[in-house]
Amino acid sequence: MGLQGKIAIVTGAGQGIGRGIAEVFAEQGADLVINDIVCSKGLDELAAWIRDKGRRVVAVQGDVSQRADVERIFDRAWAELGPADILVNNAGIETIVPFLELSDEQWRDVTDTNLKSEWMCCQSFCRRIISDGRKGSIVNIGSIQAARVLPGRTHYAPSKLAVEALTRNVSAEVGAHGIRVNCIHPGLIDTPMISWVMQSEELLPQVVAQISLGRPGQPREIGNVAAFLVSDEAAYVTGQALYVDGGWVGK
Repeated sequence: MGLQGKIAIVTGAGQGIGRGIAEVFAEQGADLVINDIVCSKGLDELAAWIRDKGRRVVAVQGDVSQRADVERIFDRAWAELGPADILVNNAGIETIVPFLELSDEQWRDVTDTNLKSEWMCCQSFCRRIISDGRKGSIVNIGSIQAARVLPGRTHYAPSKLAVEALTRNVSAEVGAHGIRVNCIHPGLIDTPMISWVMQSEELLPQVVAQISLGRPGQPREIGNVAAFLVSDEAAYVTGQALYVDGGWVGK
């Protein structure tokens, strides 16, 4: 399995799962466009790390919940590295708000970032790929909360379950153009987003006890699965949603 000669766009790459995916892709030979909503130290450090691996990289700040930023990110990718082959829609946010207290703004912020952004990025990518007469592959990042009910996520969980439906429907419409679309639902992954869980001596053991493998996952473990899904070895895999959760859903 390798990604030599491929150009990949990874959103939300400044930390956590996005960074893990970008690192694995670079090690497997891909050049990268890495994006985050802010120009962070993490994004700069990742860009330097990728260059040290001998790969080309472009770091682009942008809010992928905004159409103008999406198009600007893709414009830069095509202009500075060339036509992209791979898109990973990883950017996402989570807040915990009781259902009866959830505001319109809180609902909109989460669903725009977690779902609307993936739709717009998929659309821009596919339009360009089809126009170029090329093949491509997309991985959308969902969440275990597509299948697990956790309190305070009445806005977050639907946005992630909808990513799975988005994946299936987009894959059905663009498959004839040689574009594959799959979804990864990560479980408990050791990232800054869940640092409050990882640092809790009370909560962490309770969550880990529900996981068959008995441990949290690491961002690069999601990266390894993403690398397979976008590789030629997965040429007959599309429209699928895979839980990479250490056996949490199945336990």
